[in-house]
Amino acid sequence: MICRMPRTSPRPAAEPASAPDDARYLALAARDARFDGRFFTGVTSTGIYCRPVCGVRTPRRENCRFYDLAAQAEAAGFRPCLRCRPELAPRQLVWSTQDAPAILAREAVRLLESGTLQDPAHGAGLQALAARLGVSDRHLRRVFEASLGVSPLQYLQTRRLLAAKQLLTDTDLPVTQVALASGFGSVRRFNAAFQGHYGLNPTQLRQRGAARAPGATLRLAYRPPLDVPALLGFFGQRCMPGVEEVLVTDTLQALRRTVRWPSAAGGAAGGAAPHAGWIDVRFDRARPLVWLQVSESLYPVLPQVMARVRGMLDLDADPEAIDAVLGAAFPGTAGLRVPGAFDGFELAVRAVLGQQISVAAARTLAARLVDRFGEPVATPWDTLTRLFPSPATLAAAEGDALGALGIVRQRQAAIVALARAVDAGRLALHAGADVAATTAALCALPGIGDWTAQYIAMRALRWPDAFPAGDVAVHAALGLKGTARPAVAAAAAADGWRPWRSYAVVRAWHAGPAASSGVGQLPHQ
Repeated sequence: MICRMPRTSPRPAAEPASAPDDARYLALAARDARFDGRFFTGVTSTGIYCRPVCGVRTPRRENCRFYDLAAQAEAAGFRPCLRCRPELAPRQLVWSTQDAPAILAREAVRLLESGTLQDPAHGAGLQALAARLGVSDRHLRRVFEASLGVSPLQYLQTRRLLAAKQLLTDTDLPVTQVALASGFGSVRRFNAAFQGHYGLNPTQLRQRGAARAPGATLRLAYRPPLDVPALLGFFGQRCMPGVEEVLVTDTLQALRRTVRWPSAAGGAAGGAAPHAGWIDVRFDRARPLVWLQVSESLYPVLPQVMARVRGMLDLDADPEAIDAVLGAAFPGTAGLRVPGAFDGFELAVRAVLGQQISVAAARTLAARLVDRFGEPVATPWDTLTRLFPSPATLAAAEGDALGALGIVRQRQAAIVALARAVDAGRLALHAGADVAATTAALCALPGIGDWTAQYIAMRALRWPDAFPAGDVAVHAALGLKGTARPAVAAAAAADGWRPWRSYAVVRAWHAGPAASSGVGQLPHQ
């Protein structure tokens, strides 16, 4: 293929063809975006590996080697294509139901992809990953290599190098800042790893790329279909004035909001100021692509911001796999995604505020909370001026101050307890958190029950199998309205929706008339 990079290792040896690989070759020849990120193709005649959507001339079948992960292709001696750019591919987040080693390896991948273990605030390195999974680092390394063919450190190194490659290509950040933002401890180590893997130093790669506009505008790919109007409609109904806004016109589909990211020193708890700024997300109408622009203040944490935006928009979902399970029960809804959250604490507070009231009423309370406790932040837009209150701020909030906003006493206690747990580090609300432990901890807080905990798991923890069994829209979808103990019956009836029950809930909300009535246990949060 074209897009050659200097060869630094021998060509991989020829391998026999297989039926699954023949099917992958057909997807490659068709440049089918549904398979983007689900595999990568190494071409022995060039030493390059590509995404299935690469626009270059299709290579000969006998020259193709297929890999599930970019790290596997790089471990086999291939280097990333400069044209299709494998770092842009949607992530392959597989939720295994097979044997325990496969589950352990895939859970490790999920944690590495979440970015939280690369953040010093959540620990770093193989030992931290192993401890998070409850196994020894030796056992994790052995299982990871047996299941995926690469070590955890090789996988993480590939992710860091690809993140750096995207920052070098899409931004004008100095190389030093790219190295640190990508997770490398020093520029020397970054240069050595880049030269060793790709045969170029970072400056040479930047010189080969296309001209860049000043600042940082990054590309995020996804697998179609994606129902953009439904996704933006969900966010638009819940927008808090001053913090976020959705814009939909004949030529624009966009979401903007202010954001805060803890500093490497631990944020407020560590005494260092967090990174505060804004993001501007725009959907490309012609391609399965999202354009992400961020404020300069967020440059030091760009890879983490990108990962959080991918989760917020559910860009790594595999619609084909999900619809294979849910399509019969919810026909014509393959493009629906599970709306996530940039900030899990913000989402949890919104969930508490919205208990038993309508979407509009919950939005009004959230706007009052932001106006009273939020911090000012500079953005290019007059409509976005404040950050959502931090956990430390709400942990110190007085009941009278919250009550003056119209928040009832039970919700006051829940918000303060939630804020104190997050601020003290006893509760983590992000995609790398332990789902069972986190939902149990949430239910132990005053004023938070199973419905709210499952809702938080679905949107903040990015768990695809969360299931708020008490949801009346789900009861309607299952034909259980008016029956005795509908929550118990719903949990039993939805067993066939595993491991995608979160997506089933979103489809029930979208299809059911109850989803817009604004009463009872509905998706109002």
